[in-house]
This record gives sequence, C-alpha cells and structure tokens, in this order.
Amino acid sequence: MTQIYNKVALIGLGLIAGSIGYAVKRGGMAGSVVGYARTPDTRATALELGFVDAVFDTAAEAVVDADLVILCVPVGAMSDVARAIAPNLKPGATVSDVGSVKQAVVEAVAPHLPDGVHFVPTHPMAGTEHSGPHAGFAELFDNRWCLTTPLDNSDPQAVERLEDFWRGLGANVERMEVEHHDLVVAVTSHAPHLIAYTMVGVADDMERVSNTEVVNLSAAGFRDFTRIAASDPTMWRDVFLNNKVATLEILGRFTEELFALQRAIRKGDGQKLFDYFTHTRAVRKSIIEAGQDTDAPDFGRGAPKET
Repeated sequence: MTQIYNKVALIGLGLIAGSIGYAVKRGGMAGSVVGYARTPDTRATALELGFVDAVFDTAAEAVVDADLVILCVPVGAMSDVARAIAPNLKPGATVSDVGSVKQAVVEAVAPHLPDGVHFVPTHPMAGTEHSGPHAGFAELFDNRWCLTTPLDNSDPQAVERLEDFWRGLGANVERMEVEHHDLVVAVTSHAPHLIAYTMVGVADDMERVSNTEVVNLSAAGFRDFTRIAASDPTMWRDVFLNNKVATLEILGRFTEELFALQRAIRKGDGQKLFDYFTHTRAVRKSIIEAGQDTDAPDFGRGAPKET
C-alpha cells in the first residue's frame, strides 16, 4: 500500500483509534501516527501498545503539522475538541471523524474549522462491545463499510484521498448525504442497539425470572443482546441524543420499557440513558463470569491483538 498521508493525528485513543493506528501501520499508509487522549493512563497505554508513534498532553499539540486529523471522541465532545485544535491545523489538512451520527457532528465541528482546512465526515460501520486502547486490532475494518458524507463545499481531492485511506484500512467505502446517513444508521445500528439495551433491562427487572436464571440460562439470542448492551455507555448516550429524530421515526411503537427510553431521548435525559446502559453492561459481564460466553469480539472478525 502506498503512503497516503505523512502524519495522521488521532484525537481519542479507544477501540476505533487503536484499530486505525494498527491498520495504518499494517498497510504503511502514513509516515507517522500520533495521538491524544484525555487521561495520562490512556496516552501511556496507547504508546506502549505501539499503535501510535507519539502522544501529546493536549489535542492542540497533537494536530500540529498533521495531514489528517481524525476525531475519535464521543459526539458530545466534538465541538470542544474542534475548537481546541482549530488554531493549530495546518492549511490543506483534512479533518474527519468516526462518529455514528453525522448531522450533529457537522454542526459541532464545521463552524470551528479555519478556511483552507478540509472537513470530510466519515463513519466506519465497525466495532465491538469493548472499549479503550487495548480493544483495538488491525483487522477491525476488513471488509466492513465506511460511509463518507462529504459536504457541499468539501474538496473533491480531499474526499477521494480520505476514501483511499479507508480502503487501505481494509474497508469498503460508500458515499451518502448527511441526512440520509442518519436515517440509515437509525435503522441498521441505533434502533437495534436500543432494542438490545431494552431486552436486557426487561429481563433483569422481571419479578418472575431471577437474575441467576437470566445469567445461567441465556440462549444464544439473549447472549447476543447482552454483547451489544455492553457497548460504551458514553458513546451511545451521545448517539441517541444527537440522532433522536431519525431514531424515534424508526422506533415507532414498542414496549413500555422501550417507550421510557424513547422519552428519555426526546427529553435529552442523558443521565438516565447512561445509567441504563451502564446497568445492562453489568449483565453482560455476569454472563461471561458464569461461563456462558466469552469476552472475545468474535463478530465474524479476528480477536483483538494480544498484549
């Protein structure tokens, strides 16, 4: 694979960023990969794992001289990060993201970027229920889809270059309009996740079924629900709060428990969503501890890199 960018900066160093870093190094697509994460422990871990060549104490420092900057932070943090890095973005650089919603990201990021910097939003349709720098692996994007949502004023060459980059990571690439993207992912990703969270919560709350029965007698379908329900609470709280129109359109009518979550999204009750998702994540952990499944992210892909 031919080198596409000289320097790539990853802002946020969790599952997606780690997988990008590993895949970039696997394909030799950048001269260097640097990163920033909010906590010193995450920065140190990322550097030790080797999917970045250097880490910085601030996002603004990390983006200096970067040809490509990828925002790998929750949607709710996009605006603050864009504002912080804007003064240090070099002319001609491309800024992208990996957010699961696009309209909210465009509204959060675009106003802060200076003239001469190209903004090309993207959404890699890949992930596992695991989070953090240890969760990344180079094969995550292989034969998965990365959706690009160029804006009306996006530079065509910058868009094509970024799409070549994602192909080099192993992904298939498709372009979509921003609004259509948010509707499509509400159908294919957001609503299924909400259903999974709801089913785990319903089973855990039923008085006639004990928690032990839920854990020990889990059939394959429920285990799959709990795998999804173990996903990062912060990320999914932000997804639903920032794509609520499309999500509510797809949800329609569901059970009373699901209606409660719909109401939380509509009211913007992020704490309720976070607490609910955190609780369902614990149910998944109980199933693993009971020996009814493993924590390997075996969604038809390889296991994460051993560390």
